[in-house]
Amino acid sequence: MDVIVGRSVTLVLIDRAGQPLGALPPVTVPLPWWQEVSDVVAAVQARDGVEVQVLRLLHGSGDGPVGGEVRYLAQLTGNPPIALEPAEVDLSPQPHRAPFAQPGGPADSVRWAVAALAALGTGEAVAHQQRTWNLSAIWRLDAGGVPVAWLKQVPGFFAHEPAALRLVGSVAPGLVPPLLATGAHGRMLLAHVPGTDGYGAGADVCAEIARAFHPVQAHFAGRVDDLLAAGLPDRRPAAEPFTRVAAPYLDQIAGLGELIDGLPRRLNEVAACGLPPTLVHGDLHPGNARVGAGRPVLMDWGDATVGHPAYDILRLTGGLPAGDADALVAAWALRWRRDAPGSDPMRAVELMRPVAALRAAQVYADFLAAIEPAERPYHAADVPERLSAAAAAAG
Repeated sequence: MDVIVGRSVTLVLIDRAGQPLGALPPVTVPLPWWQEVSDVVAAVQARDGVEVQVLRLLHGSGDGPVGGEVRYLAQLTGNPPIALEPAEVDLSPQPHRAPFAQPGGPADSVRWAVAALAALGTGEAVAHQQRTWNLSAIWRLDAGGVPVAWLKQVPGFFAHEPAALRLVGSVAPGLVPPLLATGAHGRMLLAHVPGTDGYGAGADVCAEIARAFHPVQAHFAGRVDDLLAAGLPDRRPAAEPFTRVAAPYLDQIAGLGELIDGLPRRLNEVAACGLPPTLVHGDLHPGNARVGAGRPVLMDWGDATVGHPAYDILRLTGGLPAGDADALVAAWALRWRRDAPGSDPMRAVELMRPVAALRAAQVYADFLAAIEPAERPYHAADVPERLSAAAAAAG
C-alpha cells in the first residue's frame, strides 16, 4: 500500500488591503491533498499566532496534487506577524480567477453565509475554512460548537449545482443535502448532513447508492427538456467533443486513434441499446456520499449533466473488485430493463466503458481551459491518463 506523506507548506501573505507582506516559514501539515487547507490554517495559528484565509495555490512540487512542497497565497484577517521572509508574488489579475481566490473574496462569502444562517434563526455561527482550489471553496459553519451548515462556492462552470440539488430533492427528498440559500458568485449554503464521507466504502454502500439514485434517473429519463431548462449542460454522447480532446494525443497513446475512428459506430450501437438520456451525477463515487447515518446522501453535484445513465454506474463501480462490480452492474441493468422495456443495458454498459473514460478526459480538458494557469497542476496529468484508460478499455 502506498504511503502518502503530508505537505511542507509556505504561506505568502497579503494584508487586509491586499498588499504583499512576505512569507511565513514553512510548516508541515499531515493532510497531503493540496486543496485541503483546514490543517494549514490551524498550523500557522498555533505556531505563529496569526489568522489567515487561504486564497489559492501559487506553486506545488511533486507528483500531482498530493504531498511535496506547496506555496499558497493567504490573506491576514488579524494583525501581521512580527517577522516575515521576503517573497515575490504575482498579484496581477487573471481572467479565470474565481471570486473566492481573490483578496477579500473569502471574507465576503463568509459574511454572506453567516448572515444567511442568522436569517434562518440558527444564531451566531463561526466559519472554519476547509478547502480551496479551482473547483470549489468549502467552509464549515458551527453554532454552539457543533456543525450546522456548509458554505460551498463554485466557479461559473459549476453554476448549475443548486439547480441539480433542487431537481433531485424534488424527486427524492433526503437524497441530497438541503439547500438553505444561494447567493452571488456561485455561493450556496447547505445544511449539515451527519455521517462521514464514504471514501473507500465497499460494495454494500455502493449498492445502496445505486438503488437510491435509480428512481431519480428513471424519473428524469422522460424529462430531458426540464433538465436543460434548469441549466444542466447537455453531455449526451457525441463524437466531436471527444475527438477534439483526443486530437493532440493520437500519436502518443496506443489504440486511441482506432477508438476515435470507430467512435461514430460505437455511439450508434449505444443508442440502439435503448437506454434514455437522463440526469447524470457525473462523479458518483462513494466519497461523494455521506454515509453511516441512514440512507446515503449524495454530495457534489457540480458535474451533473444530461447524459447516458451508464456513466454513473461505471464511476460508482470503478473502485470495486471485479466480482462486486459485475454484481452491481447486473442489478443496475435489471432495474433499467424494468423501466425501459426492450432496452439492452448490459450491452450498453460494455460499449460505454471507453466512452466514459473519454467523457472524463473531456471534463478535465474543460477544467484546464477554464482555470488560471497556477491551478492547472491539479489536472494537468488527468487528460492523457483518462485517454489512455479509454484506449485500454476499447482494446
